[in-house]
Amino acid sequence: MFSAKPMKPTFRSYLPPPQTDLKSNIEPPVKLEPKFLPGEIVVNEANFVRKCISTDSSQGDLWGRLICTNFKVSFIPQDPPPKQKSQLSHLLLGQHDISLTCLEQVVTVNDTRGKRKVLGSNKKLKFNPAELILYCKDLRVIRFCFDEAGPESAKKVCLAIAHYSHPADLNLLFGFEYQGLRYHHYKGDLVNGSTPRGGIQTPIFDCPSDWDREIKRTAASEWRVCSINQKYIISESLPEYIVVPVSLTDQDVKSYSLSFNDGRAPLWCWNHRNGSALVRMAGSTEPLNQRKTEQKIFTAITKSHPQRREVTVSDLDKALPNIQDIQSAFVKARQICTLDPFEESEERWLSSIENSRWLEYVRMFLKLSAEVVYSLDGKNVSVILLEEEDRDLNCVVSSLVQLMLDPHFRSLNGFQSLVQKEWVMAGHRFLDRCNHLKKNENKESPLFTLFLDCVWQMTNQYPAAFEFTEAYLTVLSDSMWIPFFSTFLFNSSKQCSQVLQDFAKNKAIPPTEDHTVIFPPVWKWSQQFSSRDQTLFNNPMYVGKGAACVQNGEVKSFQRSKKAFSSTVRISSTSQRNGLKGEEDTLQRRGSLISGLRGDFSPVKDESPAERFFRDWFSHPADLQGVLIPLVLPSHVVLWKLFFLRWVLEACIPKGGPATVYHKVSQLVDEIDTLQSKLRQYKGASPHSTPVPSPSGPPPGQRRMYFKASSADEPPTSPNVLNSSFPFNPVGNLCRRGVQGTPISKFLNGAKTWLSTETLANDTF
Repeated sequence: MFSAKPMKPTFRSYLPPPQTDLKSNIEPPVKLEPKFLPGEIVVNEANFVRKCISTDSSQGDLWGRLICTNFKVSFIPQDPPPKQKSQLSHLLLGQHDISLTCLEQVVTVNDTRGKRKVLGSNKKLKFNPAELILYCKDLRVIRFCFDEAGPESAKKVCLAIAHYSHPADLNLLFGFEYQGLRYHHYKGDLVNGSTPRGGIQTPIFDCPSDWDREIKRTAASEWRVCSINQKYIISESLPEYIVVPVSLTDQDVKSYSLSFNDGRAPLWCWNHRNGSALVRMAGSTEPLNQRKTEQKIFTAITKSHPQRREVTVSDLDKALPNIQDIQSAFVKARQICTLDPFEESEERWLSSIENSRWLEYVRMFLKLSAEVVYSLDGKNVSVILLEEEDRDLNCVVSSLVQLMLDPHFRSLNGFQSLVQKEWVMAGHRFLDRCNHLKKNENKESPLFTLFLDCVWQMTNQYPAAFEFTEAYLTVLSDSMWIPFFSTFLFNSSKQCSQVLQDFAKNKAIPPTEDHTVIFPPVWKWSQQFSSRDQTLFNNPMYVGKGAACVQNGEVKSFQRSKKAFSSTVRISSTSQRNGLKGEEDTLQRRGSLISGLRGDFSPVKDESPAERFFRDWFSHPADLQGVLIPLVLPSHVVLWKLFFLRWVLEACIPKGGPATVYHKVSQLVDEIDTLQSKLRQYKGASPHSTPVPSPSGPPPGQRRMYFKASSADEPPTSPNVLNSSFPFNPVGNLCRRGVQGTPISKFLNGAKTWLSTETLANDTF
């Protein structure tokens, strides 16, 4: 007999082999179930839906249920996710959830011809959708396929998402239902929008005491709180309490307000320690009497100055782009960063970013704000920011000026009070500019996003000067699309008051209840994040008030470049003195100024006072608790990567990016905090007792840093969650085809934004 040679199998199975758990302690996978908030109901759903991860193939795609509720679009994967530590766990939204308010467009794709249709609230769908693409306002692009789903259920869930993402009325937003139920459930624990645990609360500026404290803090002794707008009888867009010069009576303010748009009397923002004031003002409704009324206002502001200095007016409508231009630039930048393929040449991709004009507009706002800083700090004159309606551009510039001048607003609580004062209470149209009801795209404009980008540019240049992180700025931006907070839902404080009065009546809430309790502002972060996740907002490099400023050490270099703010161009003056245009600086070529600026910062021939001010400022080490002026060359104002590229998986750098530095510095700060805690215990012990220091430092709930210091017996390691998108997770967002060495990879590795030959020749790298 002979042994037959075994035959080679002709069939190959592509199914994974069955898994057998040999260890009894391994738990079987738990089926995922949707999580709903109080008051949240399922409107429609579809099973066997595929969530697309890659455009090239279905490899890595997720299968599961697609659910539409009255609050969100939720995808429930049928397989449990890998056991990996989550970076940022949202208490209101899961990893695969999208708030309906966050949806920019709902697009369905025909299964036969690939025809796309944008769905609205009342539009019909004549074909069975093969795909659903969700374009989100936080720059996510999410795609679902209905290969195995029933055609009727696929059509119904698409129409439901489109309908509920276009609410007919503000009161139909889910936040009103949720906050009503939350109030009755937790009303015993709520005090002024915060639990009774204490701590610093962000001032809302809806009462005279908040304004009084701000007047005292800035030593604005020649200004007072005025209550003529109580019940909004003078202006529907101003707060009930405003700050005016002490030389003006209530009757004066009331009569002068009739000459301004919407009755918006000039609004005090801030006072410099030298006595100069920052004021914002709307345009006049009576051109014939404009000069007379304005002169009376200017005289009153001049009297409030200890040296009776004249007033300078900066016309923002003439100096800055309008809201439509800003919207157009943002749409182009979003298109380039989230939709266009990364296969073009480096010149094409990077120049496209520059040609969108978004970064140009960021530079313009920073530059003009620095001009105002020069007037207030260098010239010691009061400045009036003039805008036709005083509700858009003025919000950005007034906030940036105060951020540059006052270190209080660089703290976390101070920054939140700045937004509350200069945006919410000053009447920025958040409802219209965010287009929450999707009724008028002409009014939509990302003014607040532009402001946050400008703030990030400053934090990027002076990282130790700000108490908060870029993760905080990004989370604040995302919060605009969660309809649970009064901060971003209304066009004015009057609208907020009226809507919440009706809301309280409908929900059987006492009419005397504080509005910040029944519909809290976004500053109550415990609604969205755990205490530990909120530590991601804390900047470990922050040099607070009274702390020693390290000038020779280098966390990040604070030494000014010789090519500073004043050396880019001679900025055309947009100022007017007492309403009259002053001398305008002549615009010169960048190269001519650079060639005349010597390395020792010696004076330049024919140097203007403004250039001298900036040259002197940039020639000394930065005082992180003093005036901060940003660098505004094109190479200094860069793309905010965490905001624009965090969902792009191809742009994500594993174990790279700023998060790696944040991790190491956080551990170092946590170790210092632990050592200081032990030292305090030793010092506090009685002379005859033996101190027993805590082995682990402060309790976990009191730790300031997200990352804890490694113990002596633990090897230093980097968490697997660290990447350039940290603390966000790009997995689950739609990927695009990428090519090794494409512009995006070069850009993330430090390539300069594409500039003209002249700019590159004159720039200092």
